[in-house]
Amino acid sequence: MSRRQKYERVEQIVKELGLERCRHTKIGGGFIKGISGGERKRTSIGHEILVDPSLLLLDEPTSGLDSTSANRLLQILQGLAKSGRTIITTIHQPSSRIFHMFDKVLLLSEGHPVYYGKARHSIQYFSCLSFVPEIAMNPAEFLLDLATGQLNDITVPDHLFASRDTPNFEKLVIKYLQHKYKAEVEPKEKEENHQTPKAPEGLQLAIKVKKEWTLSWFEQFGIVFRRTFKERWRDYFDLIRLIQAFGVAILLGLLWWKSSAETEAKLRDQIGLLFYICIFWTSSSIFGAVYVFPFEKMFLVKERKADMYRLSVYYACSTICDMLAHLLYPTFFMSILYFMAGFKRTAECFFLTLSAILLIVITSQGAGELAGAAVMSIKRAGMIASMILMLFLLTGGYYVQHIPKFMQWLKYLSFMYYGFRLLMKVHYTGDELYDCTTNTGCRRLQTSPTFDTVDLSGGMTEVLVLLAMAAAFRLSAYICLRRKISAYHM
Repeated sequence: MSRRQKYERVEQIVKELGLERCRHTKIGGGFIKGISGGERKRTSIGHEILVDPSLLLLDEPTSGLDSTSANRLLQILQGLAKSGRTIITTIHQPSSRIFHMFDKVLLLSEGHPVYYGKARHSIQYFSCLSFVPEIAMNPAEFLLDLATGQLNDITVPDHLFASRDTPNFEKLVIKYLQHKYKAEVEPKEKEENHQTPKAPEGLQLAIKVKKEWTLSWFEQFGIVFRRTFKERWRDYFDLIRLIQAFGVAILLGLLWWKSSAETEAKLRDQIGLLFYICIFWTSSSIFGAVYVFPFEKMFLVKERKADMYRLSVYYACSTICDMLAHLLYPTFFMSILYFMAGFKRTAECFFLTLSAILLIVITSQGAGELAGAAVMSIKRAGMIASMILMLFLLTGGYYVQHIPKFMQWLKYLSFMYYGFRLLMKVHYTGDELYDCTTNTGCRRLQTSPTFDTVDLSGGMTEVLVLLAMAAAFRLSAYICLRRKISAYHM
């Protein structure tokens, strides 16, 4: 279909479902006010029929709706059915008006059928079995009473009448109805089904062949990217997040106002600030990314089952959109804090520091995505993220520099360890002099006990490791996501 045909298709469905009034309104949910319940139901149905399915299965589409909205919805479904679709729906206690809209009815009792056939013949069928309402009743209520064995105001066959006051009367009625269905209705249905002509071989082959993608990867990316951004932009440009970044930056700037590295004590304070910046943005990025896939699991599974887009397209759009937000706030944060804290006032040092922090953020986001994709549970994702953060925090190289040999392998798994080392190498060089006011004279920074385990010359190793970790986390997250989504398909 061309783009114009697609838009025309959407317009047709919007008109059929009577959604013109709310076409520019948010659907909403538990925390956001949106369209009404009936409009939400119709939107959900429109979402399904957009690809023109031959069979539409709806589970209680009228639940939670008033009688007017329910009738309106069933009239729409009836019109869709008349246009050539088969619509199967489960409805509990429909009104008499809705009941008479049905073409065929399947009545179940304890998981077994007791009637299947045209809706208008259902009363006649049970009347032939001597089940007749003694008062005027809604046909649906009459059928539900029979299905549950509640036969108040309903006459019963003579051979069951004698057992009417016994405790197991309801079960006797249900078993009798199930037996009658098997004996009288089921054989006729089987005979009709055997007489139905089979689909041509060409059609059967067409059904078996999986549809190929009609849009290229980049075309799908453009569409899903716009949708993802529209869906999440309120979270990206959240006033609370902006206030948090601004407030923390001001607070840290005041606490470390014009700090310096003149003495060992002041150097230690400044390095403490660098490590806190690592902690703050690592935790913010991990917890900002870990809940994305668990929160979107329900609609992602649904849309993947319908083959609406490639999973790789969804993952790329989700990652890139979130990355833009994750990079925005640290930039705003460092623009305030950097100059208040008295770091080196050179453009080179500022941009190198910002780049190092953004690299830490990108890597942390990947770790959060991996944790979320691995468990796909909101409760477990938060727990896993907390464990990862605690582990990387302790092995980051600030609290414990000289880790025992049998535990040293942990620090090589910690991106905070590499990120913290990279920040120190950006800010300090081994040839810088400090502690010049002491009797022993100036010393080189590399001789400070703080840098016992850090060689301040060059930081390309840390950059390469962080880039490799960011790529590995995302690749692993995609593999986990694909496996989880595939498991839900089975």
